[in-house]
Amino acid sequence: MYAVMGITGQVGAAVANSLLDRGERVRGLVRNPGKAAAWAARGVELAVADYEDANTLEAAFRGTDGVFAMIPPHFAPAPGFPEAKASIGAIREALARALPSKVVCLSSIGAEKASGTGLITTLHLLEEAMTSLPFPGAFLRAGWFMENSVWDVKPAVEQGKLFAFLHPLERKFPMVATADIGKIGAEILGQTWTGNRFVEVMGPERYSANDLAAAFTAVLGHKVEAVAVPRETWADTFVAHGMPADRTAPRIEMLDRFTSGWIDFGVPGTERFAGTTELQQVIAELVVRAEALTVSG
Repeated sequence: MYAVMGITGQVGAAVANSLLDRGERVRGLVRNPGKAAAWAARGVELAVADYEDANTLEAAFRGTDGVFAMIPPHFAPAPGFPEAKASIGAIREALARALPSKVVCLSSIGAEKASGTGLITTLHLLEEAMTSLPFPGAFLRAGWFMENSVWDVKPAVEQGKLFAFLHPLERKFPMVATADIGKIGAEILGQTWTGNRFVEVMGPERYSANDLAAAFTAVLGHKVEAVAVPRETWADTFVAHGMPADRTAPRIEMLDRFTSGWIDFGVPGTERFAGTTELQQVIAELVVRAEALTVSG
């Protein structure tokens, strides 16, 4: 039995799917069981837990052979990252009490750096807390999610534009599909090891903003052009999208460090996993999903 956090989200769902495909038993952590009925129908045991409540997390982790752990994303965190720290503290306490055989955590490219990475700082804090647990741990340092392009579907369809924060447009960055994160997460949960492992997780190759635009072009059948969002407009752009004006800095710092190449793979002492899911496949899935939502809406 493996406990999976985030089963109703992208990465947790990918891990659960991969585990089920391998014939494993899965316990999915949820806040609202009603939103996970499809998982229950597939034989997943649902455990109600709050990510900031060590007691409910401990109950969900107990009696498992391994846990896939992650913290909820906070794109506009309060100063000092109190939201992430609360989740990290509760998860660590629950794991220390429940004592599963192992834990596999969703981390991020750049998480080895203690500062200067903006939003990725929360994943450094996660690694720092979990590496001191008295059982084996593995940390999946995933690249840029291909599924982040869900926000690009509408402008690509309606305007033939892809407004890119990844600069310059021709620079290729490590990206990965959540399906591939799920595969390696499930694979490692089934392994036996000692100590802590750090695994860099990327797709079959690196991709640029121009590559993203080309993938949309191929899927949509009309020209989609990548357009760089000027650095000086980022804060105003995020505010226009609903982010509080005083909370844009961590996201901007992350993008700055990522686009500069300061955050990258190739960290000494890490393993490397390359997935097989191509960018165009993910873009096609995002477009189909958006079309389905439009029809149902």
